[in-house]
Amino acid sequence: MGNANPAFSTAEYERRLNKTRREMERRGVDVIFITDPSNQAWLTGYDGWSFYVHQGVIVPGDADPVWWGRMQDTNGARRTVWMESDRIAGYADIFVQSTTCHPMEDLAALLRAMGFGSARIGVEMENYYYSARAHAVLESELPQATFVDATALVNWQRLVKSGEEIAFMRKAAAISEAIIRVGTELARPGLRKNELVAEISRAAIIGVGDDWGDYPAIVPLTPSGMDATAPHLTWNGDVMRAGEATFFELSGCYRRYHAPLCRTVFLGTPPDDMLRAAAALTEGLEAGLEAARPGNRACDVANALGTALARSGIERANRCGYPIGISYPPDWGERTVSLRPTDDTVLEAGMTFHFMPGLWLDQWGLETTEPILIRDDGPAETFCGIERKLFVKN
Repeated sequence: MGNANPAFSTAEYERRLNKTRREMERRGVDVIFITDPSNQAWLTGYDGWSFYVHQGVIVPGDADPVWWGRMQDTNGARRTVWMESDRIAGYADIFVQSTTCHPMEDLAALLRAMGFGSARIGVEMENYYYSARAHAVLESELPQATFVDATALVNWQRLVKSGEEIAFMRKAAAISEAIIRVGTELARPGLRKNELVAEISRAAIIGVGDDWGDYPAIVPLTPSGMDATAPHLTWNGDVMRAGEATFFELSGCYRRYHAPLCRTVFLGTPPDDMLRAAAALTEGLEAGLEAARPGNRACDVANALGTALARSGIERANRCGYPIGISYPPDWGERTVSLRPTDDTVLEAGMTFHFMPGLWLDQWGLETTEPILIRDDGPAETFCGIERKLFVKN
């Protein structure tokens, strides 16, 4: 192997490639070009903050992958991928953010040299990192090739986690617990939100014991009061106030693996409707965990939650969860299964989800969530052990 200290074993990378190639064969694809940084890392181990320029992994059906990217990032590839140096390719800096040429011209030349000039090539059409211009140039440069939409082809192979992956997620979960405790324990009236987030971020990077913290795919989401009626606001320089709830949507991250966890703290005496909703949410979470067992479907989890919430008069239209594991910004979800009433995906042991039934109402927001593992039998395991409740600080 090229990298002397890859994140995973040789057998683990072989397992991932074999799964991917079986799906390529099933779809009749000769080669895929993968741009999603999470998929690149999952297949090759590549790990660097270089995804703001064009880069990707070429996966042939019968040879080791090739990592391709900006020339100055090839040393980073040599430090992180498991392949030998001859499976790393770099393009000249003249292509970077140029108005006269495009990196896909270089990629097309490489694909032709590899014998794929007239192949069926799979590309991730619905992906943050593969632009419309990139696709247009690639099609223009490879007129004899047939392009196939391979969006999420690799993502679906990531759905069932190996033992090595689950071990990383347990480390991430320990960090998640630690930073949720920092948030709930330090929260007090008069504390500026940016100062609180600074302490959370510090704890997240320090990690737990020898398990250091990586940067999460999503920054801390910590809105308070009316801001907490929106699910995706971050923080500001305002002080925390009595009479307001703040939810903490956070994740520890260990070597790019995540275990998102959310809890809510109220400073003062919560209103009755929030207390009732918090109790209903806990009941719904426990019902969903009971339904999250192998052989059941994603919709069974959502319906169990929905039934429990409906008994308290709460209607919730959003999905309530998604798969998690390895990820890069801007999202820690895997973009495959959704825990929603219309998703019939059968649950299997080794799948991992963020069970995320947040409530965002007119006057306040409330998040109590769990990262979960589908076990060999019985209800899902929660990665974290923090009490499921609304935290109240008088």
